[in-house]
Amino acid sequence: MKLPSDPVPVQEIPVHKNIKLFIKREDLIHPQISGNKYWKLFYNINNYLEKKPETPYLITFGGAFSNHIAAVSAVGNLSGIPTLGIIRGEELATKWRDNPTLLFAKRNGMNLKFVTREEYRHKEKLTEFLQNEFPEALIIPEGGTNEEAVAGIKMMLNDQTKDFDYLCTAVGTGGTVAGIAKFCEDNQKVIGFKVVDDASLGNKIFELTLKQNFNLIDSCFGGYGKIKDETICFINDFKEKYGIPLEPIYTGKMMQKVFELIDEGYFPENSRILCFHTGGLQGIEGANLLLEKQNRNLII
Repeated sequence: MKLPSDPVPVQEIPVHKNIKLFIKREDLIHPQISGNKYWKLFYNINNYLEKKPETPYLITFGGAFSNHIAAVSAVGNLSGIPTLGIIRGEELATKWRDNPTLLFAKRNGMNLKFVTREEYRHKEKLTEFLQNEFPEALIIPEGGTNEEAVAGIKMMLNDQTKDFDYLCTAVGTGGTVAGIAKFCEDNQKVIGFKVVDDASLGNKIFELTLKQNFNLIDSCFGGYGKIKDETICFINDFKEKYGIPLEPIYTGKMMQKVFELIDEGYFPENSRILCFHTGGLQGIEGANLLLEKQNRNLII
């Protein structure tokens, strides 16, 4: 994986307050490996290939519409490395052709192994079993979060990001907010917008950063993977006003919550806020399939 030749654009979002709001378009970094996934995989993949494994193999974990599964499958396809995705939900074994994310992964050459939710909860055992079966394989955790991923997230910070008071990102497994918190400027405040109900996230992030310069704000809006009508409305309105697409699981919920906090006066006047668009737009198609079955409005 290579460093992008062009800088990632930072776009201002006009708000009717004495506040400056911007979004860094990490979603534009690569057409198939977008946003934080690119940076989470950057050192994982490059350090692994530097070891010159005789039989390289990438193995990872994810759910039905996982951005991480899609990204790893694309890396494997572009690098000529075989990939294996351990997918949560054995019922998907006969339905993956109807799932745009899994179909994309399969077309990238990824082998898919479907396991029960009970088996999936014990990923440590699965990882140990797989490492014994494939000793040369690189096994990447769910969501890509590990120390190498945190190091890669440092690449999202540069001269463009130094002058902001607040740095904001959606939080799933914690790797992105950990990287931002670990490598940001000392005077900057980091806000992680939690889209999962996981009380252990704070400790996990601290273990990766050894810093306490971050704050986690609940942004589940009904729960992980749940999409409320108000979120659909916000995402569609945001795209119409600013020309920026958002997906409904991570960045859409983060931006929705940021706007709520601005309206509530959470940020002091004259604050400069930077939100990171962490990509994952491939998930919109799958979300719309579910919304269509429920006879609800779609994401445009």
